[in-house]
Amino acid sequence: MPVAAPIAIAASSYSQNTDSLTKGLEGIAPEEWLRSPSEKSNHLSWVVGHIIWARAAVAGMLGSPFSKPWFPLVSRGSKIADPAEYPSSAELSIALQEVTALLNTAMENASEEALAVPGPERIPTVDGKLSGTVSFLAWHDTFHVGQAAYLRSWLGHGGVHG
Repeated sequence: MPVAAPIAIAASSYSQNTDSLTKGLEGIAPEEWLRSPSEKSNHLSWVVGHIIWARAAVAGMLGSPFSKPWFPLVSRGSKIADPAEYPSSAELSIALQEVTALLNTAMENASEEALAVPGPERIPTVDGKLSGTVSFLAWHDTFHVGQAAYLRSWLGHGGVHG
């Protein structure tokens, strides 16, 4: 089913981001997920967890809730926690696949009428509507996929796209 016009570009961004992130996570050893450039920098576990958390938020706004008990570790404004508290790289990879499939279905099923309601007050929106919130959060997703690509390079792995 085609995605409603107001979120078609956002859906395309999520698709491209998923491809880049999936490629970017290939070959990263489990212990590397918790390394970061400094004690104040996010590591890959936080970044990927945050992407999952934000995608879950979008899916929830579109009527398809998704949650994990570790979401408070990676929510907006959260601080880096003890590495032992984070889910494993395998769990994060599975959750990424699950939330992405759910989000894709939620976007495919979203009607133009549902997307025309006002967006949540706590999240920026490009048009004042839920469709604009979805679009803003697609940009947010791209931002964090870029962070993951940087961390991949910082860890000594090749670039995501060559």
